[in-house]
Amino acid sequence: MKYIETHTLASLGHAEVRIIAHTPEAARAVAEALRHCFAGAEQRSYPGLDGDTRLHLTVDTATPAGPARSWLAASRSPVGTSAHSDET
Repeated sequence: MKYIETHTLASLGHAEVRIIAHTPEAARAVAEALRHCFAGAEQRSYPGLDGDTRLHLTVDTATPAGPARSWLAASRSPVGTSAHSDET
């Protein structure tokens, strides 16, 4: 049976992140790495359907911190540039 998750969209400037891992430790390690890059709210964890761990957290993409700040600044297109050829 396929699991279908429903949720509301994160507020403007935020992203909902869903982590699925075999162990709670692996899920927490990924969440910790994200928190080093983005401000975030408290994480919520749930048991998965197949014995895995599902961890949900909200990150604030409007105020990146640490490594994400420089990466995001370098990856943003200058204002007024056109889309890539494969974008519409």
